Amino acid sequence: GHYISVDTSYEGEKAVLSSPELYSEEWSCVRLIYQIATTSEASPDPARLNLYLRQEGESFDRLLWSAKEPSDSWLIASLDLMNSTKKYKIVLEGEMGQDKSASIAVFEIKITPGYCIECDFEENHLCGFVNRWNPNVNWFVGGGNIRNSQSILPKDHTLNSELGHYMYVDSVYVKHFQEVAQLISPKTTAPMSGCLSFYYQLKQESSIVFTVYLRDTSGFYEEIWKTDSALSADWALAEVDFDAPYPMEVIFEVAFNSAKGGYVALDDISFSPVYCSNQTGTPFNPAEGGCNFEEDLCNFYQDHKDGPGWSRVKVKRNVYRAGDHTTGFGYYLLANTKFTSQPGYIGRLYGPTLPGNLQFCLRFYYALYGFFKMSGTLAVYIYEENHVVQEKIWSVLDSPKGVWTQAELSFKKPMPCKIVFVSWCKSFWDCGLVALDDVSLSLGSCQAADLLLPSPGECTFEKDECMFTQKKRGRGSWHRRRGPTPTSYTGPKGDHTTGVGYYMYIEASNMVYGQRAYLVSRSLRGTSGKQCLTFFYHMYGAGTGLLSVYLKKEGDEEEIPLWRRTGEQSISWLRGLIEYESDRNYQVIFEAIRGVSMRSDTAIDDILFQAGPCLEVEEIQFSSGYPDSLNEIEY
Repeated sequence: GHYISVDTSYEGEKAVLSSPELYSEEWSCVRLIYQIATTSEASPDPARLNLYLRQEGESFDRLLWSAKEPSDSWLIASLDLMNSTKKYKIVLEGEMGQDKSASIAVFEIKITPGYCIECDFEENHLCGFVNRWNPNVNWFVGGGNIRNSQSILPKDHTLNSELGHYMYVDSVYVKHFQEVAQLISPKTTAPMSGCLSFYYQLKQESSIVFTVYLRDTSGFYEEIWKTDSALSADWALAEVDFDAPYPMEVIFEVAFNSAKGGYVALDDISFSPVYCSNQTGTPFNPAEGGCNFEEDLCNFYQDHKDGPGWSRVKVKRNVYRAGDHTTGFGYYLLANTKFTSQPGYIGRLYGPTLPGNLQFCLRFYYALYGFFKMSGTLAVYIYEENHVVQEKIWSVLDSPKGVWTQAELSFKKPMPCKIVFVSWCKSFWDCGLVALDDVSLSLGSCQAADLLLPSPGECTFEKDECMFTQKKRGRGSWHRRRGPTPTSYTGPKGDHTTGVGYYMYIEASNMVYGQRAYLVSRSLRGTSGKQCLTFFYHMYGAGTGLLSVYLKKEGDEEEIPLWRRTGEQSISWLRGLIEYESDRNYQVIFEAIRGVSMRSDTAIDDILFQAGPCLEVEEIQFSSGYPDSLNEIEY
């Protein structure tokens, strides 16, 4: 057969192969048979193969999958494509990196309707199912008129003929008590829930245990089905409810007790997005466990016995006290231990009840003011069953004062439970303020969520400058930095993403009044329809100059001004929103102009491009100078 491969003669270049325009209203599965070969041991910049989804109306391609592990045989990748009404293209990209001996080849790419975990075992790639090799018992392909085992079945289930194929495992080579054969499905790549069904035959002389497990990325097994001892001389149908909100593998495991155990055969694994049982329960939506406190407390509440622990407050833009984390203009929660200031005072904020047996990742932002000793002033507990069992899963150790800092923690409990935020003031002399904002909950562990690919069109500057480059590197340039800027009374104390990460800023002390610095995006794909650009900016310092955003369409000389701010705005990170459209390819430019004094460090962070109109509207697109109420603090 033929394959297609990437030539290494172009070092550092990318080879791109794109599909015709595709359209599938049904769920489908992309299967890719590929190989990355190299002779070098380990390269710091290895060759990679990336697969992107390019959707109609989007300026950015979505990275679905990426591989860099070299192998000496063909490998198979299976990726679920959720049903969508948009047309799309699949784009394969080979990056050679610095490895001169590497080569990347693709043997087959196939898009089939249905789910990647479905299989009838009629094709030789076995839909990406793999047997975990064991010296004695293994899953084999049976049927197809090959007489290769005592336990051969007359017919498979798919074609109901001897030409069809199935998977089977036989006890004839069992050497040890309780030997196990495992057949492992491809990992799910999109959230799915419904009914998993398969056909099996089981012939046993002595006991055989046939079990189906789910295994998540951290290696945790959960049993979802087990054979009852009834024999089935013919194909029997098994159905089981299946929830994979985050990547999971399905494992078919057979354990034998002796070499005369018998055999198990398996065929026609299929999946339907409707639960098998008459279970009408909707899967838990993790958004119910989060809140940005802009409108209300969402599903959080306080117990009145505790007294008024947490209040929802808003701070008008000012240069002394930071506002909320969501937009810089909005609401957050404050545990006013200052006002209650009874030693030993505790303020509790209860979250909604979460279902048991699910892996969760909790993220939130907190800021602390006015404590001498910070440790333990804010803690997160999990309350199980009627608040009887309490477990502390996090507490603050130390953090930069008054900076919104992100915390993230993973947990999984067998029983339904609640998250409780507890603020605590130990002594009368040491009561400060605890602020909380942007609580979010997602399914899967935080580590797994970090491995998930970032959303396209997002730049947090944590690793690099993403899709941006400097127009000229010189005295007027943007710098990537973490922590506070060198000049006091200007610039941020920490970034917006986590509080301890990176942002871009101009260092006013290296520039002269009126000097400009440009941060320019690469050329982005033009689309029909509106696009929304969100970013956070920080303009604090008495001498602050201008920050402007421009749109430059391909072929135009002129840049179109989209947004501008002049002068000191706030000590907080503020959110900017811009709605724009461009049917031609375009670039977005951030321009900062140094103001009258050194106290003119302007910074930006967390840039996000999204297709479609902005869901909220920013009050003012072009503004200058101080609002009158700059320093009022509202409770």
